[in-house]
Amino acid sequence: MRIPPGRQQVVLAALVLEAGHVVSTDYLVDAIWDEDPPGTARTQVQICVSRLRKSLASTVATLETRPPGYRFQAEPDAIDVRRFQRLAAEAEVVGREGRAAEAAALLRRASGLWSGPTLSGISSRSLGTKAARLDEARTNLIETYIELELGLGRHSGLIGEINALVQDFPLRERLRKQLMLALYRSGRQAEALEAYRRGRDLFMGELGLEMGEELRGLEASILSGDPALLLGPERSDPRSAAAPATPATPAGDDQGTALAILSQEPEAYSDVGEARPRQLPADTADFVGRAESARTVEVALTLPERGHAVGVAVVIGRPGVGKSAMAVHVAHRLQDERFPDGQLYCDLRGSRESPTETAEVLARFLRALGIPGQSIPEGREERADMYRSLLSERRVLVVLDDAGSERQVADLLPGSPGCGVIVTSRARLTGVPGAVLVELDVLDRDQSFDLLRRIVGSGRVDAEPAAADSLVRSVGRLPLALRIVAARLAARPHWSLASMVNRLSDERHRLDELTHGELGVRASLSLTYDGMDDVTRRSLRLFALADGPNQPGWIAGALLDDRRRYPSDLLEPLVDAQMLDVTGIDPGGDPRYRFHDIIRLFARERLLDQEPGPDRQAALRRLVGGWLGLVDEANRRIHGGDYLLLHGEGTRWHPPRALTEIALADPMEWLEREQDNLYAAVDTAARAGLDELCWDLAVSLLTLFGRRCHPDEWALTNQRAMEAVRAAGNLRGMAAITFSNGCLYLDQRKNDEARAAMTAALDGFTGLGDPLGRAKCLRELAHLANVDGDRGRALDFGERAYEVFESIGDVAGMGRTLLLTGHVRLVMGEEERGMVELLRARQHAETTGDPRSRAQVLRRIGQYSLLKGDHREALGILTESFELVRELRDPIGEGYLLHDLGRVCGSLGRTGEARRFLGRSLAVREQIRDGAGAAEVGLDLARLLQGLGESGQAVELAERVAGVFAERGMESQRAEAARIAGAHGS
Repeated sequence: MRIPPGRQQVVLAALVLEAGHVVSTDYLVDAIWDEDPPGTARTQVQICVSRLRKSLASTVATLETRPPGYRFQAEPDAIDVRRFQRLAAEAEVVGREGRAAEAAALLRRASGLWSGPTLSGISSRSLGTKAARLDEARTNLIETYIELELGLGRHSGLIGEINALVQDFPLRERLRKQLMLALYRSGRQAEALEAYRRGRDLFMGELGLEMGEELRGLEASILSGDPALLLGPERSDPRSAAAPATPATPAGDDQGTALAILSQEPEAYSDVGEARPRQLPADTADFVGRAESARTVEVALTLPERGHAVGVAVVIGRPGVGKSAMAVHVAHRLQDERFPDGQLYCDLRGSRESPTETAEVLARFLRALGIPGQSIPEGREERADMYRSLLSERRVLVVLDDAGSERQVADLLPGSPGCGVIVTSRARLTGVPGAVLVELDVLDRDQSFDLLRRIVGSGRVDAEPAAADSLVRSVGRLPLALRIVAARLAARPHWSLASMVNRLSDERHRLDELTHGELGVRASLSLTYDGMDDVTRRSLRLFALADGPNQPGWIAGALLDDRRRYPSDLLEPLVDAQMLDVTGIDPGGDPRYRFHDIIRLFARERLLDQEPGPDRQAALRRLVGGWLGLVDEANRRIHGGDYLLLHGEGTRWHPPRALTEIALADPMEWLEREQDNLYAAVDTAARAGLDELCWDLAVSLLTLFGRRCHPDEWALTNQRAMEAVRAAGNLRGMAAITFSNGCLYLDQRKNDEARAAMTAALDGFTGLGDPLGRAKCLRELAHLANVDGDRGRALDFGERAYEVFESIGDVAGMGRTLLLTGHVRLVMGEEERGMVELLRARQHAETTGDPRSRAQVLRRIGQYSLLKGDHREALGILTESFELVRELRDPIGEGYLLHDLGRVCGSLGRTGEARRFLGRSLAVREQIRDGAGAAEVGLDLARLLQGLGESGQAVELAERVAGVFAERGMESQRAEAARIAGAHGS
C-alpha cells in the first residue's frame, strides 16, 4: 500500500498517532495547513479520508466516521508506535524483576522499529511536535538499554554503538557518560578522558557552560582510578536502569541540574488563564430555516456600532421549538472568524427543579479558561471579577442554554466588547442589559417540508405531497415533534407518509390534539415510544433515573443489569429515533448521551407509570453502585492500593472490564471529567434513601476534592450525604461525613472547625470500633496540633495513629503518619529518629507508587538538608521533588518547591538561578491567590535583590509585601520588609 505524499500522508499520520481515538476535522485541517487553511479545507479533508479508505480496503485497518471527525482502528501490533509502547512497558516490568538481559533485548526490539526520524518527509508543524516527542522517547530508551547492558558487563561490545550515538547527539550527557564508562571498563582510560575533554570543549564553545556534575565527577574518578567505577550501580543492581529515571542527589556543583529545570518550557503554569476552550455541542447537520432569526442574532453579536458594550442575544420560545439548536448553529458559524479565542457553553437548567448555580458555572468557565481549581475564589462575586478580567482582552463567545431568570445570567456576562453572549430561555428575559430579544415560533410550511425532505428523503415526500402536508400540520410544525416523526419514517422505508398520518390521527384521538403545546410533543413521543421493542422502551424509562449533564453508555447496562460487552448498544435505538442526544465523544472514543428536557419529562412519566417501585429502586442501586465501583478503582490506581479509604456496605456494580480500563487510563483525569455525574449520583442516592451508598460515594470523592480543590462541590456533597445518613440513623455514615467535613475545613485553613469535626468523628469511629476511621482522625489531629505548635501532642496523636494503621496493614496511612512525625521530630531536634521516620515514609511511598506522597517526603528531607547547611544535597533532593509535582500539575506544590530551590541556590551563591526560581515561585503563588505565601517569597526575593545592589526593585517589593504582613499580623516578617524598604528609602 502506497500513500501519496502531501495531504493524504498528513491525515493518515494524524489518525494513526491517535489510533483508537476520534480525531476532529478541525485538528486535521490545522495539521495540513497550520494557521492558513483555504475555504474548502473541510471538503479537502473529506476527500483525503475517502481516498485513504480506498487505500486501506485491502488491509486490516479501518477508518470510521465518528463525530466530530474520524477514528483509525487497527490491531495494536499493526502500529509501530503501539508496539514500541508495549515493548517498553514489558521491558520495565521484567527490569524491575531483575531480568536485565530480557529488558535490554525488549528495548532493543522497540528501538529497532525505527527506520529513520519519526514522520520523516511529512511537513506539518503540529505533527512535527509529536514526532519530536517520539524521537526523544526513542533516544531515552536507547540510553536505558545501554545502561542495562553496561551493568551486564558488555562494555567492550557497546563502544562503537555509543560512540556513533554521541556523534549524533553530542550534547546528551548521559550518552557521553556511558561512553566514558564503556571505554574505562575496557582498559582504555586515556580514550575515556579524551571523550570527556571533547564534550567539555563542545559545551564551552557552543553553550558557554561547564559539563554537568556527574560527568565532572566521573572524570575525577577515572583520573584517580577509583575501583568503585568497576562496581557501580550498573553492575551491582541492573534493575535500576529499567526503573523510571529520577535525578540523583548531586555531590558537587549542581549548575547543570538547576539549569535543566529552568530551561524547561513552558514555565510552571505560564498558561494559567490562556486556554482556548471549545465547549460547543455538535452542530445540527440538517438545520433548516431560521435565516432571519439567525441573522438577527449574528448582528446583535458582531455589529461594530455596539461600541463598548458586549453583544447579547436572548433566544426565547416554547419547549421543542429549536432554541438550543439555533443558538449552537449560529455559534458554530461565528466561532472561527468572530470569536477565535474560544467558546464557552453551559446548560443552566433553568427550567428544572434545581437550576445550576451561577457560582458553579463561573467555576466551570474559569477552569475551562485555564485557571487551576486551587486558584478559583470561593465567592461568586470574586469569581465573576476574575472571569471578566480573563475575558477583557479576548474574543470569546458564551452560550448560556436554558436560563431561568435574568439573575442567573447577570454574572455570566463578560464586560469586553470583543465577546458575545447567546442566551436561550423559555421565559421572556427582557431584563438582560443591552440584549436583543429573538423569539422563535414553529417552522413555516416550506421550512417544515425542507426538514422532512432532509430526514425522510425528497423522493418519498414529493411522491405524497398531500400526506406530507397533513403530516406537517398534524405535528403543529414543531421542530422536535417533526424530527421524531420523520426519523421514524426514515427508519422504516416501507411505510408510507399516509400511514404515519393515520397513526398520528389515532394518537390525537387518544391523547389530545397535537397542536396543544407540550401535549403535542407528548403525543409525538408516545407514538415513537409505542413503536419501540420492550428492551428499548425500558432503556428509555430507566435512563430517566440518571441525572447529570451527560452520561456514558455503561450506565445503560447498570440500569438494566445487562452485562453485554457494549452496553451503549442499548441506547443506540433511542438515538436513531431522536429520543436521546449524543452530546460528544469521551477520550476513550465512546459516545456521551443526554435527554432533551421534554423527552426526559416524558420518560419519567412512563417510568412512574410502568416501572414498579422495587424495580426502580434496584436500578438506582445499580446506577449509584456503578459510579462507586469506578471511583473505588480510580482511588486504588491513584493510591497504589486500597489504602486510606473508608468503605461502606453498599453493593458495587461493575461495568465491563474493557470499558473500565479505557475510562481509567488516567484515573485522576477521569474523576475530574466525571465530577458532575458523581455529584449527581450522590444526590440521587440521597433522594432515594440509599444512605449507605450515598455516604460511601461522598467519602470516596475525598481524593478528587483533596487534590483538585473543589470546595463548593465538596461542601454540598457532604451536606446531601449527611442529610441522608441522619435521616436513616446511619452512625458510621455520620462519622465518615463528619471526617470529610473536617478535611474540608483543614483545606480552607479553618483549624478550629476542623479540630471540632475531627474530634467528633474520632468519638464516632471509636464507639463503632472502626480502626481505619480512628487512625485517619488521629493523624489529622496530629497535624492540627503541630500547626498549633504543640509538638508533644502532635507526636502523641501521630504515634497512636501509626499503631492503628500498622495493625490493619494500611501502608499509605503509615507513610503519611511517619511523614508528619518525622518532620516534627526534626523540628524538635530529634534528628536521628526524625530522619529514620522520614526515610521509612519514603519507603512506604515507593511501595504504594503514589508520586504525590513521595514528593512530599522528599521535600521534607530536602528542607532538613537545607536547614543543616548541606546545600548541594538539598538541591538534588528538592529538584527530584519538584519534577514529581511538576508532572502531577500541582501548582501549590510547585510554588513551595520553587521557593525552596530559590533559597538553596541563593545559599550556594548562584544568585542568577535563585532570582529566577524565586520570581517563578512568586508568580505561581500570586496565580493561586496565596497572599501570605507570595509575600514570604517576595521577602526572600527582596533580600536577594538588595544583596545584588538592585535597591530600587528591592525597596518596591519590600514595601508591597510589608503591607500584606501587616494585614495578617506577621510582625517579624513585616519588620524585616520594613528594614529593607527603609535601608534605601530615605
